[in-house]
Amino acid sequence: MDKTPDQKRAVQHLYPPIDPFDRRMLSVGQGHHVYVEQCGNPNGIPVVVLHGGPGGGCSPSMRRFFDPARYRVILFDQRGCGRSTPFASVTDNTTWHLVADIELIRQTLDIPQWVVFGGSWGATLSLIYAQTHPEAVRNIVLRGVFLMTQVELDWFYGGGAGKFWPEVWDRFTALVPEGEQGDYIKAYHRRLFSDDVALQTRYARAWAGWENALASIASTGHMVDGPGEYARAFARLENHYFINHGFLDYDGQILAQMDRIAHIPGVIVQGRYDMICPPESAYSIAKAWPKGELKMVRHAGHALSEPGISAELVRAMDRIALT
Repeated sequence: MDKTPDQKRAVQHLYPPIDPFDRRMLSVGQGHHVYVEQCGNPNGIPVVVLHGGPGGGCSPSMRRFFDPARYRVILFDQRGCGRSTPFASVTDNTTWHLVADIELIRQTLDIPQWVVFGGSWGATLSLIYAQTHPEAVRNIVLRGVFLMTQVELDWFYGGGAGKFWPEVWDRFTALVPEGEQGDYIKAYHRRLFSDDVALQTRYARAWAGWENALASIASTGHMVDGPGEYARAFARLENHYFINHGFLDYDGQILAQMDRIAHIPGVIVQGRYDMICPPESAYSIAKAWPKGELKMVRHAGHALSEPGISAELVRAMDRIALT
């Protein structure tokens, strides 16, 4: 199939000639140090990239959406994951710690305002950060919106998505004894935070595998066993946040506080067939956001790497660079 012009532009941005001009470990308090990296043009438009998970970590591929001649790109690994330390730690690791870390990074780098760019959990964190510090945000770009609501958690961990992928769901749930199958988040929590590292790793791989298997619209449902240490950090952090409902004050908080960012321009890129973060959340945010523009990608799921999603994100960032 021939690529559309936007998809071709996304491919051109896939491996841009962009080298980090600054790397550092930033002390953010409570014994945590987060890895921060800057790339692109030191005098360009600042953009902070918020990775997914919680616990996913940033990667070089996340630079591909930004023209290195126009953007000063700031990537960092959130507490407990990637190159940040202590690794896989959930101590003093909440949404509000992360919001404070983002603001500390901005202040440390002496950035008056920046574009906030995030997908999945990164979209959640982008919205919460912007609602907390609206004066620091120039634009918001979201992908695969997740609002940390009980409805969304029930969809993915209560059998909703499993109705579309019953064979994959069966592999995820088979590890849980029958008496604990009423709450898979809680059942996995017991194993992910046991004293047995081997048990932690086994359940972490299953937790991460369930999510990864559903990320792409082209998925065959195969649950790939990734590196145990990565899976352990990803699963422990994600489960920690989910069992605590994102440390929000109440269910539906993000949507209820959209008035705080009503004046900030934004773009929402959403896959129509996103099995992890269904389009309802993106649509509800768009309806409550006067300056938020929803781009529904017809043939796409959740993954950042989906060609249609990549193309829309590149287009959004190129448009912002011209404003």
